[in-house]
Amino acid sequence: MALNTLQQDIDERTNLTGSNKFEMLLFRLGESAGSDRSELFGINVFKIREIVAMPPVTAMAGAPQHVLGVVNLRGQVIPVIDLPAVVGCVPKTGLNIMLVTEYARTTQAFAAETVEDIVRLDWSQILSAEGTATRGYVTSIARLDGDQNSTRLAQILDVESILQRVLPSEQVEVKAEAVGPAVRIKPGSLVVAADDSFVARSMIEQELKVLNLPYVMAKTGQEAWDQLQVIAADCAAQGIPVHDKVAVVLTDLEMPEMDGFTLTRNIKKDPQLRGLPVVIHSSLTGDTNENHVRSAGADAYVAKFAAKELADALRSVLARYDGLPS
Repeated sequence: MALNTLQQDIDERTNLTGSNKFEMLLFRLGESAGSDRSELFGINVFKIREIVAMPPVTAMAGAPQHVLGVVNLRGQVIPVIDLPAVVGCVPKTGLNIMLVTEYARTTQAFAAETVEDIVRLDWSQILSAEGTATRGYVTSIARLDGDQNSTRLAQILDVESILQRVLPSEQVEVKAEAVGPAVRIKPGSLVVAADDSFVARSMIEQELKVLNLPYVMAKTGQEAWDQLQVIAADCAAQGIPVHDKVAVVLTDLEMPEMDGFTLTRNIKKDPQLRGLPVVIHSSLTGDTNENHVRSAGADAYVAKFAAKELADALRSVLARYDGLPS
C-alpha cells in the first residue's frame, strides 16, 4: 500500500471511537530470530502522527541502545528507535519506513521494514498477551479475521514498555514529595483501576500506594467492568450505594476485550454505577482524543505518565463527588 494512501487513511479514520472499535496499522519488522517468517505487528492508529519514507538519520554520541539517532522533521528534532532490533527481528530489505508517533505528550519515531494495511477491529478481537513469551514488548494479540481457528494474528506492541526500556523516564519511581499528601476517601471504598500495560500498571500502583488509596487492578476493560458488576450486585444486596465501595474508576483507553471509551459509557449508562466518577489515564493525547473522552462522559483526562497531574485529577474528582449520592 502506498504511503500517501496510508497517510490519508490515518487522517480520515482517527475520529473513530465508540462501538468498542479501533483502527490498527499493520507493519512488518523483518524475520524473527531463529525463523524465516516475517510476522505482523500492529499499533493503534491514534498513536500514529504520520508515516514517511526513512530519512537520513543523524547518529548521536552516547545514544541509548537501539536509538539510531535523530531526524529533523519539519523543524522538530525527534529520536528514531530501531524497532526491529528492540523486538529481535532482522529486516531483509532494510529500515525503509519511519512511523512517527505521539505518546504521553512526546514525539518519537520507530523504524520499520514495511507497512501493510490499516484494519478496523473490535476490541473483543484483542486478547491479552500476558503469560506469553513476549518479553514485555507486546501487550496484546489481535485476531485479524475474527474468531475463526485459522485467523491471522498480529502482535500489538506495548509502546509504553518499549519507550520505558529504550528511553527511560527520569521519574520512574513515584515519590510523595512529587505527588503531594495522601488522599482521603470514604472508609471501605477503593479505586478500580484498569490498564493492559505492565509498565503502566506498575507505575499506577506505585502512585496509588503513595496516595494511600486502596485499589483493585484490572488488565482489561472487560475485567474492570466485571469487577464493577460484582461490587454493584453486592451493594444492592446490602442496600447501600455503590459509591460506598468504589470511590473512583481509573482507566486506560486502549485495552483488550473492552476499551476505556466503552467502559466509561457503560458506567455512565448503568443505573447503579452512573454516579461513579471516571478518570481516563491514557497515552493517547491531543485535542481530538480529549474531545472524545469528554463525549464518553469521563470526569477527567490525564496523560501518561504525569504523576503530579494524575494525583491532582484524582483529588479534584474525589472532592467533587465526595458525599454525593450514587
